[in-house]
Amino acid sequence: MKVILNADVAKLGKKYEVKNVSDGYALNTLIPKGLVEVATPASLKTLEIKKATVQASQQRVEEVIVKNLKAIHGKVFEMTEKVNEKGHLFAAIHLDQVSSLIKSKTNIELPSTYLHTEKPIKEEGDHEVVVKVGKESATFTLKVVAE
Repeated sequence: MKVILNADVAKLGKKYEVKNVSDGYALNTLIPKGLVEVATPASLKTLEIKKATVQASQQRVEEVIVKNLKAIHGKVFEMTEKVNEKGHLFAAIHLDQVSSLIKSKTNIELPSTYLHTEKPIKEEGDHEVVVKVGKESATFTLKVVAE
């Protein structure tokens, strides 16, 4: 059965992809959970419109982020967290937290999907975070301070 994915499905594909799956898997699992819809000629046409709309909005978001990369490049952002006596955090810092910190300090909307670190942030100290948008990139420092 040919289906259109309404969401990312592990081991199957990403949102808006058209895939062939077994009838049983589609009817018993994917369709009842709302993860897919049956691919008909009409739904395929609307899929192309959705893809174009999403791609255009994604491109606008990336253009805005690229314009703001200079504002955060080389900056130091400080975050206070609880640590133990060895300097290890009780909970790792997620990139979503870093994204919201940047928004609160600079009013720049920066989705966490564009943020990259070499390793998870689990200790106090300075950590380098890279923002990659297409071919453009910027680097800033996240300073984790003990509470």
